[in-house]
Amino acid sequence: MHSTRPTVVLVHDGCSDATTWFGVVAELHRRGLTVLAVANPLRGLAHDAAYLASVVAGIAGPVVLVGHSYGGAVITEAGAVPNVRALVYVAAYLPDVGESHEVLARRFTPGPLLPLLRRTEFATDAADGADRATELSVPQECFQPFVAADLDAEVAQVLAALQRPAAERVLTDVPTVAAWRSTPSWALVAGADQALPPAIQRFTAERAGATVLELPDASHSVAVSRPSTVADLIHDAVRAVSVRPASGGSVSE
Repeated sequence: MHSTRPTVVLVHDGCSDATTWFGVVAELHRRGLTVLAVANPLRGLAHDAAYLASVVAGIAGPVVLVGHSYGGAVITEAGAVPNVRALVYVAAYLPDVGESHEVLARRFTPGPLLPLLRRTEFATDAADGADRATELSVPQECFQPFVAADLDAEVAQVLAALQRPAAERVLTDVPTVAAWRSTPSWALVAGADQALPPAIQRFTAERAGATVLELPDASHSVAVSRPSTVADLIHDAVRAVSVRPASGGSVSE
């Protein structure tokens, strides 16, 4: 039997894009892993999870799903796809069935960024008949102090310019399945996160029985500031769920 190592699929947060995984992808490539950083649509949990599930279902072989922040909610819903072997949460929350970000935020001290988000209303031809919708983005002046405090100011400014707005409903949509209940999970808690309270990250990771790594000084942008550490955690998950040869062979990790 040949060894089967999972494909790593990375899912970015709202108010960001797949470029935030640049350093992590490079580190995972150095470890010999196959990686795909998907473009999270940021239109709402059901829509985003359905899109991710379709991508994952099209991958031959096992998959390790990695979600950053709101991306954690997306992999929680989409992780029910049969070829998903592990879930990795990076400065993320692990919602239960029927539990939105808004519900979790009410249980803990709210993050300081939430009331500062810019809300932009626009016209829509949505199938549900709604003719207006609202998108969220981080004001440029708020990006470094609240999202990227452990990054150089110039890098933070670039990330702020690259961000993609997220539909406001990502805060209130709820998952219909919690894949972490049946799938091994790992979580990195960013202890200095000013965007998603560490208490939410910690509580939901421990509730799920995830293997937890906490970095006390890491910001919400930990995938950019600490790509090697994030890649190490993902690699741990890959090693844990990789299928090894049945007789005598060895697998290079």
